[in-house]
Amino acid sequence: MARPRNLRPLPPVLLLLLPLLLLRAGDHLPTEGRLTNSCIQARRKCQANPTCNATYHYLNSCASSISTSSPAEEPLVPEDCMEAAQQLRNSSLMSCTCHRRMKNQATCLDIYWTIHPARSLGDYELDVSPYEDTVTRKPWKMNLSKLNMLIPDSDLCLKFAMLCTLNDKCDRLRKAYGEACSGSRCQRHTCQRQLRAFFEKASEPHSQGLLLCPCAPTDQGCGQRRRNTIAPSCALPSEAPNCLELRHVCVSDPLCRSRLADFQTHCHPMDILGTCATEQSRCLRAYMGLIGTALTPNFVSNINASVALSCTCRGSGNLQEECERLEESFSHNPCLMEAISAKMRFHSQLFSRDWAASTFSVMERQNKNPALRPQPWVPTLFSCTLALILLSSLW
Repeated sequence: MARPRNLRPLPPVLLLLLPLLLLRAGDHLPTEGRLTNSCIQARRKCQANPTCNATYHYLNSCASSISTSSPAEEPLVPEDCMEAAQQLRNSSLMSCTCHRRMKNQATCLDIYWTIHPARSLGDYELDVSPYEDTVTRKPWKMNLSKLNMLIPDSDLCLKFAMLCTLNDKCDRLRKAYGEACSGSRCQRHTCQRQLRAFFEKASEPHSQGLLLCPCAPTDQGCGQRRRNTIAPSCALPSEAPNCLELRHVCVSDPLCRSRLADFQTHCHPMDILGTCATEQSRCLRAYMGLIGTALTPNFVSNINASVALSCTCRGSGNLQEECERLEESFSHNPCLMEAISAKMRFHSQLFSRDWAASTFSVMERQNKNPALRPQPWVPTLFSCTLALILLSSLW
C-alpha cells in the first residue's frame, strides 16, 4: 500500500493572501443580508418565540391608541405600550433597520415604528434613523466619449439632463415622473410617488447631477431647470400651508416620518460651531430622500442655491418658535448648505474642460491599444485555487 505523501503546509504569505483572494473573487455576491439586521428578518425571528410574538402583537394594537392633540406635539404613548416596548429590548427587533432601496420597504418601516412607538422626532441621537446605509460609495464610471454628444456651451444643468437621457434607466425613470407631474390634471400623490421612485432607483450620480447642478447667479435659465427638477407646480402645494401642519401630515405616514428622522439624524448641527453629525454624502442622501413626501424641499428661486420647505409659519401663534425651528432646519442649516455647495463644486470640476480632456485622452489611448488597457488584478476563484495548488506543490 502506498504511503500517503506528507503534505507540507502552505507558506505564511499564501495563507494571508487566500482569504483576500477568495473574498475578492466572490465579491459580486450580495452582502446586504449578511451586513444588516432587517426589521423584516427580525420580525420572522420574533414570530418563532411565543413571548416575543405576543408582545409584538400587543404593540401593534397600540398604534390606534397613539394620538396627538396638535400638529406641534409628539405622539402620546400609553404607559402599557411603553412597557411592552421595553420587554423587547433584548430582541433583535430593537436594533433592526430598513433600506431605501429594499423590497417591502413599507412593511419594514411599519415594523420599525411599531417597536419604537415613543421615538421622538426631536431627539437627535444618531440611532434615530430607521435606515442603515450599507452601500459603499463608488466612483462615477462615466464613458467620457458621451461628453462629445453634449452641447458645448450649454449650462451644466442641461448637460446633466442630457447625460440622464443617454442612460436608459435614468431616462426611463425621469420620463415616468415627468409624465406624472405634468399637465393640468396632475395628481399630486402620483407625481410624488414617481418622484420617490426616481430618487430611489436612479443611480446617485445621475439623480444628484440633475438636482444639484451648479448655475451662475445670472443664468436664470439654468436655475429654472434645476428648480423644475422637482416639478414644483405639481409636487408641491399650490398654497403654502403652515409648516407644523405639514409636519403633522408627514409624521402620520411611516415613510415620510422615516425620511424626516433620517434627515434630522444626518443633517443636524450638533453644536453652535455647526459641527455636523455625519458625513456630507449621508446628509445629501437623507435630504433627497424627502423629495416626493409631504415635506418635499426645493430651491426657493432661480438665482441661488438656497432651499426651503413649501410652507409658512404665519399664524403659528404661541408655536411660532417651534415652527421656525422646523423651517430653519432646511433654510438655515449649515450642514445641508455646505453639503449642497460641496457637491455643486464637484459637479463643476467634473465638467471642467482640462479635466475632461485629459481623462478622455487616456481612455481613448487605452481603447485603441489593448496592451494599454488596465487588466483586472483580481483573478477568478478557479484561477486563485489553481495557483495556490501549484505553488503548494512546488513549495
